[in-house]
Amino acid sequence: MAQDQELPRVFPRWSDRLQIKYMNPVVKPLSRFLPGMSVITHRGRKSGKPYETVVTTYRKGNQLSIALGHGKTDWAKNVLAAGEADVRLFRSELHVTNPRILPAGSGDTSLPLAVRLQNRKVAVLVTDIS
Repeated sequence: MAQDQELPRVFPRWSDRLQIKYMNPVVKPLSRFLPGMSVITHRGRKSGKPYETVVTTYRKGNQLSIALGHGKTDWAKNVLAAGEADVRLFRSELHVTNPRILPAGSGDTSLPLAVRLQNRKVAVLVTDIS
């Protein structure tokens, strides 16, 4: 999939900044107690600066999936460019590699059911847990 190709979204664009500025700082400290909530640590493509973003993850075996309800966001572009990231899932620290995007409607049966249902409308970032 092309790096700058637009992906389908279920959340309006105006909600992106709201979530980054207000929601993430509130949810981040609680993420280790909320089922499915994780913090992905990634580096900026240009600045190299480390960032932390709250995401909802789905694990199945050695794969971690994240539905891209906001489309291809900066954090997703950073992970794709770097080819890796670190994820705090509950109290576990995971290193993920080989990120790839499954387009909306791909119907990949290897995905967990919850994210497979979301994949009907949005793309999914899939990574391998190393």
